[in-house]
Amino acid sequence: MPDFQSQDPAASGTFYGEVLGLELAMDLGWIVTFVAPGNPTAQISLMREDATASVQPDVSIEVDDVDAAHAAAQRLGCEIVHPLTDEPWGVRRFFVRDPNGKVVNVLTHR
Repeated sequence: MPDFQSQDPAASGTFYGEVLGLELAMDLGWIVTFVAPGNPTAQISLMREDATASVQPDVSIEVDDVDAAHAAAQRLGCEIVHPLTDEPWGVRRFFVRDPNGKVVNVLTHR
């Protein structure tokens, strides 16, 4: 799921809803997520800034076992830029920098 930077995430609703036909799935104020009707795994998020991390991710990827992904990233010596965290909005996640310098938010819903 791509994570686009936005000064006003909620203002994008008309564009993503009316132009692209996406539906609002989540609005936490600082982040808004839209999903494709009939395919809830097709998503896009717009965020002003991350609520708990000091860096914004470029993309979010949901995995079956975030703890195993975190262990693999550590084993490979990847740069963890946000620690493994249980967030109050129902996800367990960490951020890792990929070999191209992109920040990946790796998460599992709890």
